[in-house]
Amino acid sequence: MRKSFLFAFMAILFAANSFAQNKKNTHFIPGEVWNDDEGNPINAHGGGIMYHQGIYYWFGEYKEGVSWKVPTVDWECYRVNAGGVSCYTSKDLLNWKFAGIALLPNTTDSANDIHISKVIERPKVIYNNKTKKFVMWMHIDSDNYLYARAGIATSDFPQGPYTYIESMRPNSNMSRDMTLFKDDDGKAYHIFSSEENATMHISLLDDTYTKSTGIFKRIFIDKSREAPAVFKRRNKYYIVSSGCTGWAPNAANIGSADNIMGDWKLEGNPCKGKDSDSTYFSQSTHVLPIQGKKDTFIFMADKWNKMDLQNSRYVWLPLRFVNNISVIEWVGKWNVNSLK
Repeated sequence: MRKSFLFAFMAILFAANSFAQNKKNTHFIPGEVWNDDEGNPINAHGGGIMYHQGIYYWFGEYKEGVSWKVPTVDWECYRVNAGGVSCYTSKDLLNWKFAGIALLPNTTDSANDIHISKVIERPKVIYNNKTKKFVMWMHIDSDNYLYARAGIATSDFPQGPYTYIESMRPNSNMSRDMTLFKDDDGKAYHIFSSEENATMHISLLDDTYTKSTGIFKRIFIDKSREAPAVFKRRNKYYIVSSGCTGWAPNAANIGSADNIMGDWKLEGNPCKGKDSDSTYFSQSTHVLPIQGKKDTFIFMADKWNKMDLQNSRYVWLPLRFVNNISVIEWVGKWNVNSLK
Protein backbone atom coordinates (compact mmCIF):
# COMPACT_ATOMS: atom_id res chain seq x y z
CA MET A 1 0.00 0.00 0.00
CA ARG A 2 2.78 2.42 0.93
CA LYS A 3 4.72 1.53 -2.23
CA SER A 4 1.64 2.12 -4.38
CA PHE A 5 1.09 5.51 -2.71
CA LEU A 6 4.77 6.45 -3.19
CA PHE A 7 4.71 5.47 -6.87
CA ALA A 8 1.50 7.42 -7.40
CA PHE A 9 2.96 10.47 -5.65
CA MET A 10 6.13 10.30 -7.75
CA ALA A 11 4.06 9.96 -10.91
CA ILE A 12 2.11 13.09 -9.99
CA LEU A 13 5.34 15.01 -9.36
CA PHE A 14 6.77 13.83 -12.68
CA ALA A 15 3.61 14.81 -14.53
CA ALA A 16 3.56 18.23 -12.86
CA ASN A 17 7.20 18.81 -13.74
CA SER A 18 6.60 17.73 -17.34
CA PHE A 19 3.60 20.05 -17.56
CA ALA A 20 5.67 22.95 -16.21
CA GLN A 21 8.39 22.25 -18.77
CA ASN A 22 5.98 21.85 -21.70
CA LYS A 23 3.75 24.80 -20.84
CA LYS A 24 3.77 27.16 -23.79
CA ASN A 25 4.31 30.89 -23.44
CA THR A 26 1.50 32.85 -25.06
CA HIS A 27 2.56 36.43 -24.21
CA PHE A 28 5.61 38.55 -23.58
CA ILE A 29 5.69 39.71 -19.94
CA PRO A 30 8.49 42.33 -19.80
CA GLY A 31 10.79 42.23 -16.79
CA GLU A 32 9.57 38.86 -15.49
CA VAL A 33 11.48 35.57 -15.44
CA TRP A 34 11.37 34.07 -18.93
CA ASN A 35 11.88 30.31 -19.08
CA ASP A 36 12.95 28.17 -22.02
CA ASP A 37 11.10 25.02 -23.10
CA GLU A 38 12.79 23.00 -20.34
CA GLY A 39 11.69 25.38 -17.59
CA ASN A 40 15.07 27.08 -17.12
CA PRO A 41 15.51 30.88 -17.18
CA ILE A 42 16.76 32.08 -20.55
CA ASN A 43 20.40 33.12 -20.24
CA ALA A 44 21.18 35.38 -23.23
CA HIS A 45 21.98 38.88 -22.00
CA GLY A 46 23.03 41.87 -24.12
CA GLY A 47 21.95 39.83 -27.09
CA GLY A 48 20.60 40.01 -30.59
CA ILE A 49 18.48 37.89 -32.90
CA MET A 50 19.19 36.53 -36.36
CA TYR A 51 16.38 35.18 -38.54
CA HIS A 52 17.49 32.36 -40.85
CA GLN A 53 15.38 29.92 -42.88
CA GLY A 54 12.27 30.26 -40.76
CA ILE A 55 13.98 30.13 -37.36
CA TYR A 56 14.90 32.91 -34.95
CA TYR A 57 18.32 32.51 -33.29
CA TRP A 58 18.85 34.48 -30.07
CA PHE A 59 22.51 34.95 -29.11
CA GLY A 60 23.54 36.50 -25.81
CA GLU A 61 26.00 36.65 -22.95
CA TYR A 62 25.85 33.51 -20.83
CA LYS A 63 26.11 34.74 -17.23
CA GLU A 64 26.42 32.26 -14.39
CA GLY A 65 27.85 32.43 -10.89
CA VAL A 66 28.52 35.04 -8.27
CA SER A 67 28.73 38.70 -9.33
CA TRP A 68 31.52 40.83 -7.91
CA LYS A 69 32.93 44.34 -8.28
CA VAL A 70 36.31 44.72 -9.97
CA PRO A 71 38.43 46.49 -7.30
CA THR A 72 40.80 48.28 -9.69
CA VAL A 73 38.21 50.59 -11.28
CA ASP A 74 36.47 53.65 -9.86
CA TRP A 75 33.00 52.91 -11.26
CA GLU A 76 30.56 50.15 -10.38
CA CYS A 77 32.20 47.51 -12.53
CA TYR A 78 30.29 44.39 -11.52
CA ARG A 79 30.84 41.22 -13.51
CA VAL A 80 30.83 37.42 -13.51
CA ASN A 81 33.22 34.97 -15.14
CA ALA A 82 32.77 35.14 -18.90
CA GLY A 83 30.55 32.21 -19.83
CA GLY A 84 30.76 32.54 -23.59
CA VAL A 85 27.87 33.13 -25.98
CA SER A 86 24.62 31.20 -25.66
CA CYS A 87 22.17 30.38 -28.44
CA TYR A 88 18.41 29.80 -28.28
CA THR A 89 16.07 28.95 -31.14
CA SER A 90 12.39 29.70 -31.72
CA LYS A 91 9.77 29.86 -34.46
CA ASP A 92 7.35 32.14 -32.60
CA LEU A 93 9.66 34.39 -30.47
CA LEU A 94 7.81 33.32 -27.32
CA ASN A 95 8.99 29.76 -26.80
CA TRP A 96 12.73 29.18 -26.91
CA LYS A 97 14.89 26.06 -26.95
CA PHE A 98 18.42 26.15 -25.57
CA ALA A 99 20.74 25.20 -28.45
CA GLY A 100 23.88 25.30 -26.31
CA ILE A 101 26.92 27.55 -25.88
CA ALA A 102 27.63 28.75 -29.41
CA LEU A 103 31.04 30.18 -28.47
CA LEU A 104 32.76 28.46 -25.54
CA PRO A 105 35.03 30.52 -23.28
CA ASN A 106 38.65 29.55 -22.72
CA THR A 107 39.28 28.12 -19.26
CA THR A 108 43.05 27.52 -19.30
CA ASP A 109 44.90 30.50 -20.81
CA SER A 110 44.42 33.77 -18.94
CA ALA A 111 45.99 35.69 -21.84
CA ASN A 112 43.35 34.44 -24.26
CA ASP A 113 40.77 37.00 -25.46
CA ILE A 114 37.86 34.80 -24.43
CA HIS A 115 39.27 33.44 -21.18
CA ILE A 116 36.73 33.39 -18.36
CA SER A 117 38.59 36.28 -16.69
CA LYS A 118 37.89 38.53 -19.68
CA VAL A 119 34.76 40.36 -20.88
CA ILE A 120 32.60 38.92 -23.69
CA GLU A 121 29.64 41.22 -24.30
CA ARG A 122 26.87 42.10 -26.78
CA PRO A 123 27.34 39.28 -29.31
CA LYS A 124 25.59 39.68 -32.66
CA VAL A 125 25.49 37.28 -35.61
CA ILE A 126 24.79 37.79 -39.32
CA TYR A 127 24.87 35.39 -42.26
CA ASN A 128 27.21 35.91 -45.22
CA ASN A 129 25.50 34.70 -48.39
CA LYS A 130 28.78 34.72 -50.35
CA THR A 131 30.98 32.73 -47.96
CA LYS A 132 28.08 30.70 -46.47
CA LYS A 133 29.47 31.52 -43.04
CA PHE A 134 27.72 32.77 -39.92
CA VAL A 135 29.76 35.64 -38.53
CA MET A 136 29.71 36.73 -34.89
CA TRP A 137 31.10 40.00 -33.58
CA MET A 138 31.28 40.89 -29.89
CA HIS A 139 32.83 43.34 -27.45
CA ILE A 140 36.04 41.87 -26.02
CA ASP A 141 37.64 43.53 -23.01
CA SER A 142 39.81 43.12 -19.95
CA ASP A 143 38.14 43.05 -16.56
CA ASN A 144 38.89 46.79 -16.13
CA TYR A 145 37.54 47.64 -19.62
CA LEU A 146 40.80 49.15 -20.90
CA TYR A 147 41.30 46.62 -23.74
CA ALA A 148 38.29 47.98 -25.72
CA ARG A 149 38.36 45.66 -28.73
CA ALA A 150 35.98 43.84 -31.05
CA GLY A 151 36.18 40.05 -31.38
CA ILE A 152 35.21 37.95 -34.40
CA ALA A 153 34.15 34.30 -34.66
CA THR A 154 32.65 32.22 -37.48
CA SER A 155 30.71 29.00 -37.95
CA ASP A 156 29.23 26.85 -40.71
CA PHE A 157 26.05 26.47 -38.67
CA PRO A 158 23.81 29.14 -37.14
CA GLN A 159 23.82 27.60 -33.65
CA GLY A 160 27.56 26.97 -33.77
CA PRO A 161 30.01 25.93 -32.57
CA TYR A 162 31.78 29.17 -33.46
CA THR A 163 35.53 29.35 -33.90
CA TYR A 164 37.12 32.45 -32.43
CA ILE A 165 39.42 34.20 -34.93
CA GLU A 166 40.86 37.32 -33.36
CA SER A 167 40.14 40.69 -31.79
CA MET A 168 40.91 44.10 -33.21
CA ARG A 169 40.50 47.80 -32.68
CA PRO A 170 38.50 48.57 -35.83
CA ASN A 171 40.26 51.15 -37.96
CA SER A 172 42.64 51.53 -34.97
CA ASN A 173 39.80 52.86 -32.79
CA MET A 174 38.49 51.73 -29.41
CA SER A 175 35.42 49.49 -29.57
CA ARG A 176 33.04 48.71 -26.72
CA ASP A 177 29.22 48.39 -26.82
CA MET A 178 28.37 47.26 -30.35
CA THR A 179 25.96 45.76 -32.83
CA LEU A 180 25.92 44.55 -36.43
CA PHE A 181 23.66 45.57 -39.29
CA LYS A 182 23.27 43.79 -42.64
CA ASP A 183 21.66 45.97 -45.27
CA ASP A 184 19.37 44.91 -48.12
CA ASP A 185 22.28 45.09 -50.60
CA GLY A 186 24.32 42.59 -48.58
CA LYS A 187 26.74 45.13 -47.16
CA ALA A 188 27.39 44.78 -43.43
CA TYR A 189 28.31 47.33 -40.80
CA HIS A 190 29.82 47.24 -37.33
CA ILE A 191 28.38 49.98 -35.10
CA PHE A 192 30.13 50.64 -31.79
CA SER A 193 30.90 53.09 -29.00
CA SER A 194 34.39 54.52 -29.44
CA GLU A 195 36.71 57.28 -28.26
CA GLU A 196 36.18 56.42 -24.57
CA ASN A 197 32.46 55.99 -25.39
CA ALA A 198 32.15 59.67 -26.31
CA THR A 199 31.44 59.06 -30.01
CA MET A 200 29.84 56.25 -31.99
CA HIS A 201 31.39 54.76 -35.13
CA ILE A 202 29.78 53.02 -38.10
CA SER A 203 32.36 50.85 -39.85
CA LEU A 204 31.82 49.18 -43.24
CA LEU A 205 32.92 45.52 -43.19
CA ASP A 206 34.64 43.70 -46.03
CA ASP A 207 32.97 41.04 -48.17
CA THR A 208 33.73 38.33 -45.61
CA TYR A 209 32.21 40.36 -42.74
CA THR A 210 35.30 39.52 -40.67
CA LYS A 211 37.36 42.69 -41.17
CA SER A 212 36.90 46.43 -41.31
CA THR A 213 37.45 48.07 -44.68
CA GLY A 214 38.88 51.28 -43.22
CA ILE A 215 35.75 53.17 -44.30
CA PHE A 216 33.87 54.51 -41.30
CA LYS A 217 31.66 57.35 -40.11
CA ARG A 218 31.79 59.13 -36.74
CA ILE A 219 28.31 59.93 -35.43
CA PHE A 220 26.80 61.38 -32.26
CA ILE A 221 30.12 63.11 -31.65
CA ASP A 222 30.73 63.85 -27.95
CA LYS A 223 27.17 62.68 -27.11
CA SER A 224 28.33 59.65 -25.05
CA ARG A 225 25.95 57.04 -26.42
CA GLU A 226 26.20 53.26 -25.97
CA ALA A 227 24.11 50.08 -26.34
CA PRO A 228 23.30 50.68 -30.03
CA ALA A 229 20.37 48.88 -31.68
CA VAL A 230 20.10 49.50 -35.44
CA PHE A 231 17.21 48.90 -37.82
CA LYS A 232 15.82 50.10 -41.14
CA ARG A 233 12.33 51.23 -42.07
CA ARG A 234 11.19 52.51 -45.45
CA ASN A 235 14.74 53.16 -46.65
CA LYS A 236 15.55 55.16 -43.52
CA TYR A 237 18.03 54.04 -40.85
CA TYR A 238 17.54 54.24 -37.09
CA ILE A 239 19.69 53.70 -33.99
CA VAL A 240 18.26 53.38 -30.50
CA SER A 241 20.95 53.91 -27.85
CA SER A 242 21.38 54.72 -24.18
CA GLY A 243 23.47 57.20 -22.26
CA CYS A 244 26.64 56.12 -20.46
CA THR A 245 25.68 55.66 -16.81
CA GLY A 246 27.16 52.23 -16.04
CA TRP A 247 24.58 49.75 -14.79
CA ALA A 248 22.12 52.53 -13.89
CA PRO A 249 19.29 52.90 -16.44
CA ASN A 250 18.76 56.18 -18.27
CA ALA A 251 16.64 57.65 -21.04
CA ALA A 252 16.93 56.11 -24.49
CA ASN A 253 17.42 58.24 -27.56
CA ILE A 254 16.73 57.39 -31.18
CA GLY A 255 18.73 58.74 -34.10
CA SER A 256 17.97 58.58 -37.81
CA ALA A 257 19.65 59.04 -41.17
CA ASP A 258 18.73 58.71 -44.84
CA ASN A 259 22.07 57.04 -45.54
CA ILE A 260 23.73 54.73 -43.03
CA MET A 261 27.10 56.39 -43.73
CA GLY A 262 25.52 59.84 -43.93
CA ASP A 263 24.59 62.48 -41.40
CA TRP A 264 22.73 61.29 -38.32
CA LYS A 265 20.55 63.30 -35.98
CA LEU A 266 19.23 62.44 -32.53
CA GLU A 267 15.43 62.73 -32.31
CA GLY A 268 14.85 62.28 -28.59
CA ASN A 269 13.43 59.61 -26.32
CA PRO A 270 11.05 57.21 -28.12
CA CYS A 271 9.78 55.87 -24.78
CA LYS A 272 6.56 57.38 -23.48
CA GLY A 273 4.73 57.46 -20.16
CA LYS A 274 5.68 56.28 -16.70
CA ASP A 275 9.36 55.32 -16.24
CA SER A 276 10.21 56.39 -19.79
CA ASP A 277 13.10 58.46 -18.41
CA SER A 278 14.80 55.18 -17.39
CA THR A 279 13.73 53.20 -20.48
CA TYR A 280 11.48 51.28 -18.08
CA PHE A 281 14.57 50.45 -15.97
CA SER A 282 16.31 48.75 -18.90
CA GLN A 283 18.91 49.31 -21.62
CA SER A 284 18.65 48.75 -25.37
CA THR A 285 20.33 45.81 -27.07
CA HIS A 286 18.49 45.07 -30.35
CA VAL A 287 15.52 46.08 -32.50
CA LEU A 288 13.96 43.14 -34.31
CA PRO A 289 11.82 43.43 -37.45
CA ILE A 290 9.04 40.83 -37.34
CA GLN A 291 8.98 38.60 -40.39
CA GLY A 292 5.76 38.83 -42.36
CA LYS A 293 4.51 41.94 -40.56
CA LYS A 294 5.11 45.28 -42.22
CA ASP A 295 6.37 48.10 -39.99
CA THR A 296 6.35 45.80 -36.95
CA PHE A 297 9.35 45.87 -34.61
CA ILE A 298 10.28 44.59 -31.17
CA PHE A 299 12.47 46.76 -28.95
CA MET A 300 14.72 44.40 -26.99
CA ALA A 301 16.38 45.58 -23.78
CA ASP A 302 18.09 44.23 -20.67
CA LYS A 303 16.96 44.97 -17.14
CA TRP A 304 20.36 44.63 -15.49
CA ASN A 305 20.80 43.36 -11.95
CA LYS A 306 24.39 44.40 -11.22
CA MET A 307 24.58 42.53 -7.89
CA ASP A 308 23.28 39.30 -9.46
CA LEU A 309 23.95 39.56 -13.19
CA GLN A 310 22.72 36.08 -14.05
CA ASN A 311 19.32 37.15 -12.70
CA SER A 312 19.08 40.14 -15.05
CA ARG A 313 15.77 40.15 -16.94
CA TYR A 314 14.56 41.03 -20.44
CA VAL A 315 12.26 43.85 -21.48
CA TRP A 316 10.72 43.34 -24.91
CA LEU A 317 8.23 45.97 -26.07
CA PRO A 318 6.52 46.95 -29.32
CA LEU A 319 8.24 49.71 -31.28
CA ARG A 320 5.80 51.42 -33.63
CA PHE A 321 5.60 54.56 -35.70
CA VAL A 322 2.93 57.23 -35.27
CA ASN A 323 3.00 59.82 -38.05
CA ASN A 324 6.52 58.56 -38.83
CA ILE A 325 7.66 59.20 -35.25
CA SER A 326 9.00 56.21 -33.31
CA VAL A 327 7.12 55.28 -30.13
CA ILE A 328 7.91 52.70 -27.43
CA GLU A 329 5.27 52.32 -24.71
CA TRP A 330 5.10 50.02 -21.72
CA VAL A 331 2.82 47.03 -22.19
CA GLY A 332 2.72 44.59 -19.27
CA LYS A 333 1.49 41.64 -21.32
CA TRP A 334 1.37 41.34 -25.09
CA ASN A 335 2.12 39.22 -28.14
CA VAL A 336 2.92 39.82 -31.78
CA ASN A 337 -0.62 39.00 -32.92
CA SER A 338 -1.93 41.94 -30.89
CA LEU A 339 0.21 44.40 -32.85
CA LYS A 340 -1.50 46.45 -35.54
